[in-house]
Amino acid sequence: MKISGIEKFSMVDYGEKIVCTVFTPGCNFRCPFCHNAALVLGGGEEIQENEVMAYLKKRRGLLDAVCISGGEPTLQKDLAEFCHKVKSLGYPIKLDTNGSFPDVVKKLYQEKLIDYVAMDIKNSLSKYSVTAGVLTEISAVAETAAFLMSSGIGYEFRTTLVNGYHTMADIWEIGNWLSGAKRYFLQKFTDKGSCLQEGLTEIPKDKAEEFRRLLACYVEQVELRGY
Repeated sequence: MKISGIEKFSMVDYGEKIVCTVFTPGCNFRCPFCHNAALVLGGGEEIQENEVMAYLKKRRGLLDAVCISGGEPTLQKDLAEFCHKVKSLGYPIKLDTNGSFPDVVKKLYQEKLIDYVAMDIKNSLSKYSVTAGVLTEISAVAETAAFLMSSGIGYEFRTTLVNGYHTMADIWEIGNWLSGAKRYFLQKFTDKGSCLQEGLTEIPKDKAEEFRRLLACYVEQVELRGY
């Protein structure tokens, strides 16, 4: 599998677990606020898979899990094969995805290759393509979200809040769409100087808290992340 980055030690990517996060290159979205521009465009360094596996083997007993992120991991044709190798070492796997390839997510789940999924919800369905930066197949995104909510797998939805893109009306629409979901994070946008678009700003905490309260009318657990 193509790997363009690795964070060998993280305590923020999978709850309270100590994880190694692996980043894959390439993405089918072009979200203006994405802070992994190099990965999205398929650039970045190239890390050999055998190096990653050697590290994971060496760290058994010290790491709790592995997170596969990106870019968009479900674009990788040998993602399942990589997951098999990681699972053979005894690691639970968390997958980060934009949800645009429901068949891949379903297959990984059915083959017991993933234990938790974090799905990015870019915006309300009516503004999805604008926020994702490309014409988006909304039905595919909706299918993945519905699958996660009904499958029994551990999951979370998350939205990075950005001025000019997310409004109270959008949060209301998202709540109606994903009503009954278990867990949702509203994330603070931080411009690290590597976004696809310059000049974007965060939504203030007080406004984010208003969003949280509204979304909590539809979702069991809603929290702010990064504020």
